[in-house]
Amino acid sequence: MALLQITSPHLRGKNRTASVMQWVLLATLPGFVALTWFFGWGVLINVVWASLLALVSEAAIVKLRKRPVMFYLGDYSAVVTAVLLGLALPPFAPWWVTMVGILFAIVISKQLYGGLGSNPFNPAMVGYALLLVSFPVEMTTHWATPSSLTELPDFLSTLQYIFGGGNLNIDGVTMATPLDTYKHQIDVLTREEVSQLPIFGQHVALGWEWVNLGFLAGGLLLIWRKIITWHIPLSMLAALAVCSLVLGWDPDRYTPVSIHLLSGATMLGAFFIATDPVTAATSRLGKLYYGAGIGILIYIIRTWGSYPDAVAFSVLLMNFAAPFLDYYTKPRTYGHRKAHRGIKKSD
Repeated sequence: MALLQITSPHLRGKNRTASVMQWVLLATLPGFVALTWFFGWGVLINVVWASLLALVSEAAIVKLRKRPVMFYLGDYSAVVTAVLLGLALPPFAPWWVTMVGILFAIVISKQLYGGLGSNPFNPAMVGYALLLVSFPVEMTTHWATPSSLTELPDFLSTLQYIFGGGNLNIDGVTMATPLDTYKHQIDVLTREEVSQLPIFGQHVALGWEWVNLGFLAGGLLLIWRKIITWHIPLSMLAALAVCSLVLGWDPDRYTPVSIHLLSGATMLGAFFIATDPVTAATSRLGKLYYGAGIGILIYIIRTWGSYPDAVAFSVLLMNFAAPFLDYYTKPRTYGHRKAHRGIKKSD
């Protein structure tokens, strides 16, 4: 009788790559809806445009590699990269900015290394970091004013501006982000005076707190579905909060913890970017160190660096450290009393 010889694992779970990616996309919806509601149609246009570019560029590269195109497009990883980058971009970013970011993310930082599973750095954050360094004006001056403070342009006007310049007076519907505003205004104003600025509303940061709460809700869904674990998000947010409370205890000099946690890309980074299973640490202890390192770097760069939001740079720096953390935080192997960690001296 012939026996079928196959390697383990012999049991297959339901969490295929495509299923995982679909849940990630679904979990971004609360934050995506909040972003669109408060900051206009540019968010939707960015996400759709980025997704189309990602699918086309991935199909072209896979075709050049003589691999089955639909097999690679069917895992939805290119769409996830596009959605994360599109959500991170300013709502009025020109079309070519999105194109450059997506092409670099998919072609260079993903497919050049062999595709999904082989890339050492988060593709979406590589594209974002490239854009921020290369086109600082477009990446810092095209953030939309919250809809409750001004009448944002309609869909067609926004579309015309993004793809053709249009007749939109961009200065009338844009303003700096809360993180950037607080960091620069606190040098000349007190906390009470800064908090009275319209961009901070009556709570933390007008519109941004709901965006971050939306991504928090989506992240909790991913944890509940066991798509991700709690280790990286919790350690990242805890490290960011502790640094803000200990080092930035004086709100008349430093950004308070509430703005750090509920403004910018904090929750998007904690639950959707830092938890990338390919580029993040994989051991439980390693995940805690990895997330804490991201949180500490975010606080350092936001406080003393030149960039108001530091999620991309912090994640990429810790991507470097992920293999090191995994090597030195190996779990105990079944049947052994302690884990084999580090380099052992040979006899």
